[in-house]
Amino acid sequence: MIATDTGFRADDITLRFTPLDQIAANDCTEVLAVDLPSDADLSVLEGHLDRIGAIRIDFPSFADGRGFTLARNLRLQGYRGRLRAKGHVIADQYAMARRSGFDEVEIDEALAERQPENQWLRRADWRKHDYQSRLRA
Repeated sequence: MIATDTGFRADDITLRFTPLDQIAANDCTEVLAVDLPSDADLSVLEGHLDRIGAIRIDFPSFADGRGFTLARNLRLQGYRGRLRAKGHVIADQYAMARRSGFDEVEIDEALAERQPENQWLRRADWRKHDYQSRLRA
């Protein structure tokens, strides 16, 4: 299940996700989708970002925020492809995920049942409710 600003939808990425440790062995002549662990060294992706269509960053725990930092750093490095959070991201963290650069969040069916679509949609207006905007006003 994929959570987006417009609600839940099915996964539409057709590329096969490649583990980060296999990127060096790949000649990168085709568009890739890459799985990043939360402790990934982004330097491995240098020179490859323009050929990566999707990056999925793992969140091993909802208390582990390293994935947010990875997403922000990828966007600062110029990555323009799809960026997906995967794993233990809860609805309350959706706005933070979007602000840090994620396009979407991949959740399992069990989480979708505990936190239905309406809970994710309540956080979909993530641009409006951040503390920095309130401070600037």
